[in-house]
Amino acid sequence: MTKQVPKWLKTAQQQWDFRGQNRPRFAIEPAPDQESVWDYPRPPALVADGRLVVVKVGERVIAESSATMRVLETASPPTFYIPPRDVEMTQLVNVAGSSMCEWKGSAKYWALTNSGSERAVGWSYPSPFAEFAQIQDYLAFYPSRVDCLVDGERVRAQAGEFYGGWVTDEIVGPFKGDPGTGGW
Repeated sequence: MTKQVPKWLKTAQQQWDFRGQNRPRFAIEPAPDQESVWDYPRPPALVADGRLVVVKVGERVIAESSATMRVLETASPPTFYIPPRDVEMTQLVNVAGSSMCEWKGSAKYWALTNSGSERAVGWSYPSPFAEFAQIQDYLAFYPSRVDCLVDGERVRAQAGEFYGGWVTDEIVGPFKGDPGTGGW
């Protein structure tokens, strides 16, 4: 089930200064084979991605897919969302807590089964806002907490404990979460 964005939230969404139409002066100029996060739109775009995405802990594969969706949002590295059919759900357990994304809705969190920790390694949107219905129940993972690879390239984590963007060589910033970016 999807939800409509409440009016108060639509008003908040309109307050952003950067929306992907004009790259700010401080943005890194991308090479021809790169993307600037400052060219990504706000509200974010959902883009299908056919590259092989693997999420694992040590040698244990948690997810493997060539049918992911990337969320591209101004100032943030992409986040890859993996269809639940490509995730070993027996390796995950739902844990307490939630958060609200102004674009996607209310998230629920997932930890590793039998890890002795309830620290979330990923999240999903069971009832996203209508604009993001396509990623309902898809899972995204924190590259700071599990190993994430895109076509064999090890993903680097976006700065900041809360963010889950996937930094690869094809992406240039600076990125939200870096020091001094609180107003972005």
